[in-house]
Amino acid sequence: MHNEDRLQPSDIMVLNPNFHFRWEEPQQSHVLLYPEGIVKLNATAAEILEMCVMRGLTVAEGTEQLAHRYDGADLMSDVMQFMELAYAKGWIRPKS
Repeated sequence: MHNEDRLQPSDIMVLNPNFHFRWEEPQQSHVLLYPEGIVKLNATAAEILEMCVMRGLTVAEGTEQLAHRYDGADLMSDVMQFMELAYAKGWIRPKS
């Protein structure tokens, strides 16, 4: 990471080891499980985490793959906003 801990499209992020990303059948959604509880994710958040964190891609590469799913939509701003939120909440961290 660089630029005063601001996320950049070139960053590779990983899930914080205190969290587990998975489909939770009773919730009928993807969730982040952690020792103190659970975060229920909406479909968009889950898709961004799957593409931009779980696959080991840069944020830009993950965003590009998401854009292909949505007819080339410009998603960078929205993805970066979510990734900044996930980073601030401690769900993700830079790959070391």
